[in-house]
Amino acid sequence: MLVYLIRHGETDLNKEHRLQGQTDIKLNDYGRELAKETGAALKNINFDEVFSSPLSRAYETALLIAGEKEVEIIKDARIQEISFGEYEGLSYGAYGHTVPDPYFSYFFEAPHLYRVPKGGESFEDVIKRTGAFWQDLLKDPSNKDKTILVSTHGCALKGILANIRETELKDFWGDGVHKNCAVTLVEVSEDKTKVVYEGKIFY
Repeated sequence: MLVYLIRHGETDLNKEHRLQGQTDIKLNDYGRELAKETGAALKNINFDEVFSSPLSRAYETALLIAGEKEVEIIKDARIQEISFGEYEGLSYGAYGHTVPDPYFSYFFEAPHLYRVPKGGESFEDVIKRTGAFWQDLLKDPSNKDKTILVSTHGCALKGILANIRETELKDFWGDGVHKNCAVTLVEVSEDKTKVVYEGKIFY
C-alpha cells in the first residue's frame, strides 16, 4: 500500500497567521494554484481511493489533486484539523497576537506542555482519532496493493505520522509544520511501514 498524505492548500487565515482549527475556511486563489500544480506533478499516479477531511480547504485540495481521475472522495472527520475551541480565528506570531494565553507558543514549541483552550482538543485527542483512521487503512485487506491519497491538515497529518513513528509528544512536530500542499509518501508492506519522503513540495 502506498499512501500519499497531503496538507491542504493556502487559505486567507493561513496567510493572516490566524488559527483555523475546525472552522470551515475555503482555499484562496493561491491555495488553489498550489493544489493544481501539485496535482499536475502527481498526474501519473493512479489513486485507487481518496480520503479527505470534511473541511472545505482539504476537500477542495483533494478534488484539485485528483483532477480528472474518476475516484470517489471519502470524507472522514477523524482526519480533520485539531480544534482550537474559543481561540479559533485569533491571530498569533509576528503579525500580531490576540490569543489570550501567554503560553500558547507551547503549541508549537513544547506540545507536551500545551494548555488546551476551552472547547478545544488536546494533541492526545488528535493522535487517537487519526490513529484510528490509520489503523482502519491497515486492517482492510483490500488496501494491500492500493495507492491512496489522504487530504488533511498540518496537525492532523503530524498526528498520523506520530502513530506511524510512535513519536513522543514533545517531538510531535519534528522538523515543523508542513507547507501548504506538501506531500508525504508512506509505503506499507507486510513487515514494515516506511516514510519514503516527508513534506515534499512540487511548486
